[in-house]
Amino acid sequence: MSRSDSMSRTTSNVDAAISAFRAGDPVLIHDAADREGETDIVYPAGGVTPGAVARMRNDAGGLVCVALGHEVAEALDLPFVQEVIDHPLAADHDLAYDERSSFSLTVNHRDTFTGITDEDRALTITELGHAAADPDPTAFTEAFRAPGHVHLLKAAPNRLSDRLGHTELAVVLADAADQPPAAVVCEMLDDESGAALPPAAARTYGERNGIPYVEGSEIVDRLG
Repeated sequence: MSRSDSMSRTTSNVDAAISAFRAGDPVLIHDAADREGETDIVYPAGGVTPGAVARMRNDAGGLVCVALGHEVAEALDLPFVQEVIDHPLAADHDLAYDERSSFSLTVNHRDTFTGITDEDRALTITELGHAAADPDPTAFTEAFRAPGHVHLLKAAPNRLSDRLGHTELAVVLADAADQPPAAVVCEMLDDESGAALPPAAARTYGERNGIPYVEGSEIVDRLG
C-alpha cells in the first residue's frame, strides 16, 4: 500500500469514527500491538442506554469504565487511585504496557439501587457524561457516591502526548466529535481463548454490526 493510500485509509477510518461518535454511536479502538493489544468498544458517555451496557457486557466482556478528560477529573477532585490507596499493594504497581494506570474512583449515581444492572450503570454513565459537560464538584458530590460499580479513568494531562491508552484515545475522539470529554470503554475478549479479541476478529465484528474500527495510531496521526 502506498503512503497516500495509507493516509487516505487513516482519514477515512478516523472520519467514520468521529461521525459515529458525534451521533452517539459506538466505535472500536485498538490501541497497539506493542501496548495492551486490546480493542475496546467505546461510546460517548452522555448517550449510553441500558442496551449499550448490555452490548458491552455480552459482546465485549471486559471492564466497563468511563474515561474522563484530565481537566474534568481535576475539577471534580478525582485522584489517580494508586496515589491515595494507603496499603502496601499500591507501593509497587509496575505495568508491562505502561508507566501507570489511569484508574480513579468507582462510583454509582445516587438514584441507582444496587448500581450493577444495565439500567443502573446506564444511568451512572450518562450522568457522568452530563457532569463532564459542566463539571461542578458540589453537584458531583450530591449526585454520585463511592465506591460504586462504574470505574472512572483519568486521562493524562497532555492526552496523547503523555500516554497512548484507550483513556486518552477515547477522550481525544470525544473532543473531535464535539462531545464532552467523557467516554465509556470496555475491552473485547475472545470467548474461546479468554484473551484479548484479535484485531481481525474485532474488525469483522465491526463490519457485521456497522461499527467503525480504528487503530490508535490512526487517531494519533490525525488528531494527536
